[in-house]
Amino acid sequence: MAFGQNPLGIHALCSVGSWSEADARRAISSAAQIGYDLIEIPMLDPDRIDVAMTARLLEEFGIGATISLGLEPATDLSSEDPEVSARGEALLSKVVSIGRDIGATHLCGVIYSAMTKYSRPATRKGLDHSVAALRRICDQAAASDLTVGVEVVNRYETNIANTAAEGVALCKMIGAPNTRVHLDSYHMNIEEADMARAIVETGDYLGYFHFGECHRGYLGTGSIEFEPVFKALAQIDYGGPLVFESFSSEVVDPQLSNILGIWRNLWTNGDDLIAHARDFMNAQIKAALQAEGLARPNFKGDTRYG
Repeated sequence: MAFGQNPLGIHALCSVGSWSEADARRAISSAAQIGYDLIEIPMLDPDRIDVAMTARLLEEFGIGATISLGLEPATDLSSEDPEVSARGEALLSKVVSIGRDIGATHLCGVIYSAMTKYSRPATRKGLDHSVAALRRICDQAAASDLTVGVEVVNRYETNIANTAAEGVALCKMIGAPNTRVHLDSYHMNIEEADMARAIVETGDYLGYFHFGECHRGYLGTGSIEFEPVFKALAQIDYGGPLVFESFSSEVVDPQLSNILGIWRNLWTNGDDLIAHARDFMNAQIKAALQAEGLARPNFKGDTRYG
């Protein structure tokens, strides 16, 4: 798939804070009706996910899914303690099975360490634990056609992959053909000296992209310059998922919201938020295509949303 034909996605926490049947129906139906191709479902607690119900709703509304999570200290894949690392691997294995059963295409997130602020650099032993476990997880995921994305996040959420270059290096260490870098504009805005250059240098290793504003609210209302980001994605002809991620105290997941420090009410109407993100991303995609001189006669943004 080429740039301009990317599947557009939305993080479920833009709509709901739990995954009861009522909330899952609300999130999936809203994403589909507003015009998204997929919904990203958080898997911090996979035991809360009703797999059959989720698969049924995705089929009912004709929308795809990706899954994501961040590990906790008790399941830190990069722990020097082999028992802790093994718990993390068992959790990821369970999540891969859920992804298989709901027909997800990608497993992404901070899956190589805990999503927390560390007080020291990563150790060689811990990194070796993480890489070895992820090789096995990638093998399991490959059997279900799942791409595994290692998300590059800021220094307050991991001590392993804070830049795109470090994400590429981690993918090379894992060495699995279905491993890709997962970049996020919110985190890149903190860590990268040049976001566009980082995207270009990631190149074919890029497999998943999150769009998030500097304050986690409406796209285009903060300090991030998105135009160079979209141009860079066009330059490398990135055709993978483009997923909007936003958080507000209006919608709370007891685990994720607290981990990320979501204390401010940045929006109250999730449907308005994600409709705005859809329009914003399509406008930026169209402008980037024009700037790069790329013809995409079937660019979704020309026809899908009217």
